[in-house]
Order: sequence, then C-alpha cells, then structure tokens
Amino acid sequence: MNDERYMRVALTLAQKGCGYVNPNPMVGAVIVKDGRIIGQGWHEKYGQLHAERNALANCEQPPEGATMYVTLEPCCHFGKTPPCTDAILQSKIARVVIGSLDPNPLVSGKGISILQNGGVEVAAGVLEPECNKLNEIFFHFITTGKPFVLMKYAMTMDGKIATAAGKSKWITGELARNNVHKYRHRYAAIMVGVGTVLADDPMLTCRMENGKNPARIICDTNLRTPVASNVVATANLADTIIATSCTEGKKHKPYSDAGCEVLVVSRKNGQADLNHLMQALGKRNIDSVLLEGGGELNFSALRSGIVNRVHAYISPKIFGGSGAKTPVGGTGISEVSECFGLKTQRITWLDEDLLIESEVEYPCLQG
Repeated sequence: MNDERYMRVALTLAQKGCGYVNPNPMVGAVIVKDGRIIGQGWHEKYGQLHAERNALANCEQPPEGATMYVTLEPCCHFGKTPPCTDAILQSKIARVVIGSLDPNPLVSGKGISILQNGGVEVAAGVLEPECNKLNEIFFHFITTGKPFVLMKYAMTMDGKIATAAGKSKWITGELARNNVHKYRHRYAAIMVGVGTVLADDPMLTCRMENGKNPARIICDTNLRTPVASNVVATANLADTIIATSCTEGKKHKPYSDAGCEVLVVSRKNGQADLNHLMQALGKRNIDSVLLEGGGELNFSALRSGIVNRVHAYISPKIFGGSGAKTPVGGTGISEVSECFGLKTQRITWLDEDLLIESEVEYPCLQG
C-alpha cells in the first residue's frame, strides 16, 4: 500500500531526531502530491519547528490538495512552537495520514478533530506499532511524568560482570560497546551508583561520532563521590547531578562549586529513594535514564519498580569465582514467585556477543 510506503519514509526521517528532541517525541513528515514526494521534514531539535512545519517549509511546489504522512498526531496547542494543525489547514492539505495518536492530554485526539472540522480527510493507525515503538520513551514520560529507565549490563556466560579481582575491561567486544554509546546518545541521562565511581572513575560520556553527552546522575546516598573524580571534574561537559540523602550544606558546596547539582532525595530502606529521584528527574524534563549501575543499584532499581527495560549483553567468556560480581546483587528474593519477570522482545548478535532486549513485567506471577 502507498500509505505504508510513505509512512516508512516518514519513520526514517523521524529517527534523525534521535537524541536531539528529548523530551519531545521523534516525528517525521512527508508530503505527497500526484504520486510524488514534494516535501519532507522531521523534528530536528527540541524547541525548534516540528516535522509538519519543516515538511511544509521544504515543499517544492504548493501543497494544496496533497497528502501529508506524519508519524504522530499533529499538535494543536501552543508550546515552544505554534500548533501544527494551524499550518496544515492554512496549507490546504487535503488528506493527513497518521501513525500514532498522541497520548499527551493537550493533544490526544484533538488534533485529528481540528483537522476533520477543517475539512481535511484523516486516516489514523498506519504502521501504528512501528510508530508507537519509535516513541515509547515519550509515551511513558508524557503519561507518567517519570523517566523511562533502561537497565544495561554486560556479563560473561557464567553471569559475571567482573573477575574475582574486580577487572571488567573489556567483557564485550567493540561492536557491543559502540552500540551502548548509541543509547547514551539517545537517552537523556545515564545513571550509576557511587560504587561504580569509586571503582572505575568513569567519564559517562558518549563517544559516538557527533553524539550528545547525556546528563550524568550519581546515586550517592551518603555523599561519598570524590570531588576529584572524572564526573565532577568534567561537569562542564554535561549536566551532572549528585543524588544524595545527605542534607549537610557544607558537604554540598564543593560539588556545587564544581558545577554539579546536588539533588537531595528522601531515604528508603537505608538508601536514596529511587522513586523520589525519578519524580524529581521528571520535573527537570529528563524523560529517559540509561542505568549502567552495579549489582547493588540494579537490584534497588528493580525492587523500586523503576526499570522498564533490560539490555543484557552476553559475552562468550567464563570468569568463574564465587565472589565475582553479578549484574544484580542486593539481598535478592526468597521465592521464585517474587522474581522480576522479563518478556524478551529481541535478540541480536553483535559479532561474538549477544544482546537480549527484554521488557520488565511487574510482578512475575509464574506458578
């Protein structure tokens, strides 16, 4: 079908905004007239024109009577830019084909109604699963107000994230590591625990060519992050947030002076409350978090129910060692029925390494 063909073009365009439009959705638009594409565009950067207006601005000829294909329902409210429905009606586009409906309460069906009331024919739901998948982060954020959390770890085939001596470079190969940096580019923030900072002194930046550095979040209940650590010393490279339950202002000052934000969150089970932290991050328009924590933080995140998806990179190596660290530590669970369920959605080979992508299901009710 031609509708699906042109919607696939719009999806490809939308992906060009990956990493640059958060917390907005990725959107692509294509304008077709007499069987030929006469205009196309995508949402290029947060705060700039939306895909529909970019496509109209790039038209080779007047769009009157044409069909517009857009991956997400056009907006109908004033934000950082004017409503796209106004631009579509003014252009005299005759038909609009939509992939996903916008769950944003400010839009949510209203965009379609405005177009239809203006005499525009509207068809919705074309390649809807693909369009929904493209913006799963946005859909989660706009409906919950909390970031979408992806927990990522690399382990050996015997489930170790480091040797018995604590060595972890490198478990996976270059292709797998490069894939991780694509997600650092896409996600708004990366989060680790203070234990990772103390053990590895990471930079937590994106090393993909032309990539965007995510905001860096350090979960540090008792404020033990060294002021001389890389994340603090390079706070000028990316927003750096130290999430702590320490309320002593004097201890905050060295981090603030270095350019970090010290974010005080409540304490739960002796640790910084991760649900409180997610609420605070959502208020800062951080729509997504790549969790690259150690076993303790990973278990706390799962127990708190904040993890939406898991990416497990598995390398064809065996480390052994009863004391060698595993991806998820903590106290663990007592009963099989209490487990964190995973629904595998995709398995990918990255040279010799395997990537398993799974959705977390709360709770697991296996018999």
